[in-house]
Amino acid sequence: MKIHDLKPAPGSTRDRKRVGRGTGGKGGKTAGRGTKGQGARDTIPLGFEGGQMPLQRRVPKLKGFKNPFRVEYQAINLDTLESTGLDEVDPASLHSRGLTHKGALVKVLGRGTITRPVRVKAHACSRSAESAITAAGGTVEILPMPFGNGRPPAKGNALTNR
Repeated sequence: MKIHDLKPAPGSTRDRKRVGRGTGGKGGKTAGRGTKGQGARDTIPLGFEGGQMPLQRRVPKLKGFKNPFRVEYQAINLDTLESTGLDEVDPASLHSRGLTHKGALVKVLGRGTITRPVRVKAHACSRSAESAITAAGGTVEILPMPFGNGRPPAKGNALTNR
């Protein structure tokens, strides 16, 4: 079979309706455009509303606010820490196991349970996670932020980050 042998299934295509070919049948004379007026004549731009402000220009744009100084963490839950089997958990070891992105800020959250002592080093930790880790005999060390004590650097132009 060659490409020129391919045809659509029978009945799946129809010839287009040829309108405006005389008064002898459907679609003749005014060709389905009604009588007189702008719509009966030449083409009208898509979305044209007769001089009224079109909908796409009436609707506002660029609303809202995107905080350029937001601190985004990668969440790691207790059940994930339990399943890793590591005794010492830090962002580098989590990245080496494919659980976080490189250089990501890590926050430990309290979903699940932990049954063994683990030394956790993270940038942030929830209260429930910290109490569960210390109850299991582990320790939690909060790492300093890479950008210091101030606010993080702005992520590009605020208008282009939408």
